[in-house]
Amino acid sequence: MAEVKSDIEIARAAKKKPIMEIGAKLGIPAEHLLPYGHDKAKISAAFIAEQKGRKDGRLILVTAINPTPAGEGKTTTTVGLGDGLNRIGKKAVVCIREASLGPCFGVKGGAAGGGYAQVIPMEDMNLHFTGDFHAITSAHNLLAALIDNHIYWGNEQNIDIRRVAWRRVMDMNDRALRQIVGSLGGVANGYPRETGFDITVASEVMAILCLSTDLKDLEKRLGNIIIAYRRDKTPVFARDIKADGAMTVLLKDAMQPNLVQTLENNPAFVHGGPFANIAHGCNSVVATTTALKLADYVVTEAGFGADLGAEKFFDIKCRKAGLKPDAAVIVATARAMKMNGGVKKEDLGKENVEAVRKGCANLGRHVLNVKKFGVPVVVAINHFIADTEAEIQAVKDYVATLGAEAILCRHWAQGSAGIEELAHKVVELAESGKSQFSPLYPDDMPLFEKIETIAKSIYHAGEVIADKSVRDQLRTWEEQGYGTLPICMAKTQYSFSTDPNLRGAPTGHTVPVREVRLSAGAGFVVVITGEIMTMPGLPRVPSSEKIFLNDEGFIEGLF
Repeated sequence: MAEVKSDIEIARAAKKKPIMEIGAKLGIPAEHLLPYGHDKAKISAAFIAEQKGRKDGRLILVTAINPTPAGEGKTTTTVGLGDGLNRIGKKAVVCIREASLGPCFGVKGGAAGGGYAQVIPMEDMNLHFTGDFHAITSAHNLLAALIDNHIYWGNEQNIDIRRVAWRRVMDMNDRALRQIVGSLGGVANGYPRETGFDITVASEVMAILCLSTDLKDLEKRLGNIIIAYRRDKTPVFARDIKADGAMTVLLKDAMQPNLVQTLENNPAFVHGGPFANIAHGCNSVVATTTALKLADYVVTEAGFGADLGAEKFFDIKCRKAGLKPDAAVIVATARAMKMNGGVKKEDLGKENVEAVRKGCANLGRHVLNVKKFGVPVVVAINHFIADTEAEIQAVKDYVATLGAEAILCRHWAQGSAGIEELAHKVVELAESGKSQFSPLYPDDMPLFEKIETIAKSIYHAGEVIADKSVRDQLRTWEEQGYGTLPICMAKTQYSFSTDPNLRGAPTGHTVPVREVRLSAGAGFVVVITGEIMTMPGLPRVPSSEKIFLNDEGFIEGLF
């Protein structure tokens, strides 16, 4: 059997084209590309503004089943499908999210795809890339510093220091910083108070960057961030302490989408990176809308399973940006079906058709959920070497009972040649005109009812429980004019429930709401459920232990 190369070895051996050539494929003049080396560039705001009158291409969402340790390959399939559409003669662009350093050095790995369906330069994309995350971290923490400074110099806004709502962020998994006490050490250091850190991808600044349409919109949203409350419980905004202008300056370049290429030299936009388990989980609106003006097909992804990423893509991103997706692809694997069917990870190499059938309930739930939004669905079975024909057929047969089709895809091993069948099916669905997209709930539904609608309709929960203080907080926000905002659920990605160990398709479970946070700038209400953390921790054996520079100066161990 031939040796299987690692993702990073495949990426390193790729024959890249100069980024100006990739831009030219989309009609972007060289003067509107700000190069970061030879293989990355930002697209100018002026060029983006010029595209407004052009007709939109077709929008394809790639989502997935609930993630398992068996691996699903959602980004891999997104990239593969983009290459596949180009292979069959369509002008297609991939739109994916930037990678957070947290999972790169933790357990999940990077966000550039895998095998022969990757975005390159893989090492740069999974590390510092063009510095967008650093800019977001800096803008967020500038606001945090300005809040404490404002309090120190007399507190003109009468901020109640017990009610400062703005935490700090860093792009790393560091559980020690979840809850801390700041300003210790005496009078010169300010007023001691309890605070903490979230991971950068959970920052409201990240969400704002991803949902803003231009710099003017960005500055307005940054000004709308609620940073604290006064003793009379009225909100204090970032604009009240004159933070919005300087934050916008720090984010000026980060707001411009990044252009890179796939292994097959097709264009890819990589921009923004909120986690779908604790934020809205989609790449930036400006990247997606720009790509739609430049291509026939735009293939984008939403984080984790369809219960999180796809729901937020439809209910937050599409609602706010006026997007209308033409088709959705749900990624699944026979291995993951076996795990949902009760097979342990060490036994996945053995054929077990019955476990595949049993585990398909999870896939079925996602298929039916996506159909609730009026979007046509196809299932992509991401092929693994140990899969058997009987296992693959079991998935295909099951999906057929749902009125959909499952297609075997070999893009990981074969690149675009292995995903042509899916590309043709996506074109068929997208051009059929069958998409009747609409969000799950109306804007004017009360906030708690929106939470219940998501929990009962998408998670199939029996009830949502929340303390009186949470319900009262939601009512107060409604009275203040925030009742029309959509909901951003923070929930474990591993299950439809809030219990990460409850696989399959559970019903009748309880969704406990622990906390609600108003992201007035981003334009949604975050609902924190179960034990989900907005600052993850590292595992017992983090991926960082295997990452190093080899004798030739190349990075090893990234995946």
